[in-house]
Amino acid sequence: MANIKSAKKRILTTEKRTARNKARKSEIKTYIKKFETAIANENFAEAKELLKTIDKKLKKAAHKNVVHKNNASRKISRLTKKLNSAM
Repeated sequence: MANIKSAKKRILTTEKRTARNKARKSEIKTYIKKFETAIANENFAEAKELLKTIDKKLKKAAHKNVVHKNNASRKISRLTKKLNSAM
């Protein structure tokens, strides 16, 4: 454990940010799973709505440096391609 006051504060803020980032990533993964089950069940209207939500959440996460912007773009691209090929 750190002895210096500023180091203690850095540890606390890092823990808060890590928890927040983990929650964001988990939420995105959950939406992706819902999207894939919607496609598997041939529910394309729901899949389109989920894709919009995923797109928004991934772009926001990329903007806040939770995920890399290229990673977010790649995921959006692949999910869009998956939806278009399934329809």
